[in-house]
Amino acid sequence: MSTTTPAVKFADLKSYAVPDPRISISQIITSFVPYIALWGVSLWLVQQGRFWLSLPVSVLASLFLVRIFILQHDCGHGSFFAEKKRCTFVGRLASLFTFTPYAKWRDDHNQHHARVGKLEGRGVGDIMTWTVDEYRAATPRARLGYRLYRNPWLLFSIGAIGLFLIGHRIPGKTTKKLATSVHWTTVSLVVFYGLLIWLIGWKSFLMVQLPIIWLAATMGVWLFYVQHQFADTYWRPAEDWSIWDASLLGSSYYDLPPLLQWLTGNIGLHHIHHLNAKIPNYRLQEVQDTVPQMKNAVRLDLLTALRSLPLALWDPEAGKLVRIAEVKV
Repeated sequence: MSTTTPAVKFADLKSYAVPDPRISISQIITSFVPYIALWGVSLWLVQQGRFWLSLPVSVLASLFLVRIFILQHDCGHGSFFAEKKRCTFVGRLASLFTFTPYAKWRDDHNQHHARVGKLEGRGVGDIMTWTVDEYRAATPRARLGYRLYRNPWLLFSIGAIGLFLIGHRIPGKTTKKLATSVHWTTVSLVVFYGLLIWLIGWKSFLMVQLPIIWLAATMGVWLFYVQHQFADTYWRPAEDWSIWDASLLGSSYYDLPPLLQWLTGNIGLHHIHHLNAKIPNYRLQEVQDTVPQMKNAVRLDLLTALRSLPLALWDPEAGKLVRIAEVKV
């Protein structure tokens, strides 16, 4: 069922899609500088033989790394600066910290935006989700593979770190230009971190970098997971699909405490982001507060998000996600 008639609403949102370069530059400073400083503090503690004391610092650094990723994300949408060159520069700079190839991820993520909520577009730039019928029709081996893929303990640990360290090094089926950009990102990472390892040693490097990137990857995958994976989410065939409903019904409002919302660049206001990806992250809360229609969004807190973890199959007849254990094969 449609939430509202969107005719005038999209025009209303355009007025918010105006980046402020002063705020964007301040976000760069308040993201990169604390991250580098915390990385340095963690390194100092490691070199003093206080690895366990460095871990709380790593947790905080990983949160700032998530924030850097959100800035890279905004640059990919062209919402962070009005000038494309500035977005590209910041996006590529962020790649050295997030291990994410800017151009290729930007292309994949924009495809996700174009297909979100469409049954035919599941899995593009998002967590792959089978329908109940697809699961029943699959071979036992394929069903086992899917169950392992959707297992939260694997998805948010090995799966998350594997995506950022290995998955992002593989171009997959894409254009030659985007494949080249992936390889150049890998070369840049090898040179950048190779020099760092030469300066501080590989043991110190791994003891600092590995906990940070692992925690950040886990948090990043979690944030993208809860944005579309919840009980009454939205998937429809293309002919019945509506971007308005896909955004307000199929993209969650992940309601975080103020500090976590700041550290995650307001990405929890995902329903607004999908309605207009040109709105900078620092204006999303303003939209939530001033546009009445945003109150129709699906609001999640940590507890309701955790309850969604066992839900792994889309049931078109029920119009909701269900547990694999509920499906008879």
